Amino acid sequence: MKKKALAILMTSAMAATILAGCGSSSPAPAASEPAAAPAAEEKAEEAPAEEAAEEAEAPAEEAAEAPAAEASGDYEECTIKFDWWGGDSRHEATNKAVEAFMAKYPGINVEVNFGAWTDWETARALEYQSGTGSDLTQIGSNWIPDYDGDGTTFIDLNTVSDVLDLSQFNASDLEKCLDPTGQQAGVPISMTGRIFYWNKTTFDKAGVEIPKTIDDLIAAGKTFQEVLGDEYFPLSLGEYDRALFMSFYIQAKSGEPIIAEDGTLNVTEEQLADGFAFIQSLEDNHVIPTIAALAGDGNVTLNENPKFIDGRYAGVFEWDSAPLKYTSNLAEGQELVVGDELDFGNGKTGVSAKVSMAFAICASSQHPHEAAMLMNYLLNDPEGIAIMASERGVPASKIGFDTLNDAGMIDPLIAAAHNGVYAANPMFFSPKFDNGELKGDGAAYIDTFSGLSYGDYSVEEAASILYDAYTNVCE
Repeated sequence: MKKKALAILMTSAMAATILAGCGSSSPAPAASEPAAAPAAEEKAEEAPAEEAAEEAEAPAEEAAEAPAAEASGDYEECTIKFDWWGGDSRHEATNKAVEAFMAKYPGINVEVNFGAWTDWETARALEYQSGTGSDLTQIGSNWIPDYDGDGTTFIDLNTVSDVLDLSQFNASDLEKCLDPTGQQAGVPISMTGRIFYWNKTTFDKAGVEIPKTIDDLIAAGKTFQEVLGDEYFPLSLGEYDRALFMSFYIQAKSGEPIIAEDGTLNVTEEQLADGFAFIQSLEDNHVIPTIAALAGDGNVTLNENPKFIDGRYAGVFEWDSAPLKYTSNLAEGQELVVGDELDFGNGKTGVSAKVSMAFAICASSQHPHEAAMLMNYLLNDPEGIAIMASERGVPASKIGFDTLNDAGMIDPLIAAAHNGVYAANPMFFSPKFDNGELKGDGAAYIDTFSGLSYGDYSVEEAASILYDAYTNVCE
């Protein structure tokens, strides 16, 4: 399996090399001098606003006096490496937490490497394959099956449970981070699902109510065009967004996840063709801009797109933990609100939820004990928790959630979105949905959804290609 993952990634090796040469790799900067980070936010992960990190500063002092999930035992003086992706506010908060950790544990020096999501996975995967990965590494939900299929890429975290308090996590959440051999390869940082955020200012300008059903959304498309003009759309979706939205559509109709919990494919080619026809209908009804139009905007992430910033793209389909990177970029006078999971006309939403991201320790680490101390500090120590706030979403750690909730530090917009996802009784989300053969530059989602949008594929042709890709991933 590791050879297969490497083969998938080699096509992007040049991009990874460029990224590695441009990334940050140094001791964490002092808290008074936040690290500069790439302007581009990651496309599909969280980067909450700077206010949360700033609010964390005062509670952090009080939290230091509270009983901490303290790392026990001795530790040796050493240097460990820690990498993560995210947006500016996550970088700033994490660097502050690393500084505080080093102050608490003198002798442990932490070198950090961070950047935006673009090409990040490719670069890290090549490091995992070559045994040069960071000691502590932030991973996506699918990285364990993709890069640790034989259990040799990441350590079994049970071996460092003397300093990493695994009792703070629900057993069902921990199970989602087991490798195929049954080892605890990762610990979930947060759980997440996709939900809608709407620019209420633009919807009010168009005289349209916030959508509650798919019929409401489709009707809004034509109204936006007639009232506001051709450049106004109620929603914007990239290729991966379309794949997720299509999965909701299919799951709402079938009542089952498109990839079952045992990893078997649970969708037919005919169902995929119906799903592609649904996505095409959104373009045809002026609900979403074409992929060509998005490319014409400069291929920037949506939160950096001027048409989103000024309200011309009035809807976002994003993770429940990610809205603050959008609200922080909106032009003055624009208001973003959390919407409902859309009813597809049968009382069903098709929503699914997954591990948002996790922490793991590379098997190549020479200092797993100290790396586990840093992980525990970020996840289970009230001091580290308060500094990080909700920068990686609503914490999966019990003490993490309680610490922030008791201090009123979970952003109301994030809390509303998180509650909206879980109120919809989300289905299982298979990590195979995010496999490298499906998601990423040149992979099946981009190929099929852009091909359909550009008119290169019919719905049947796109369905056939994606079905074959799903079949290959689920074998």
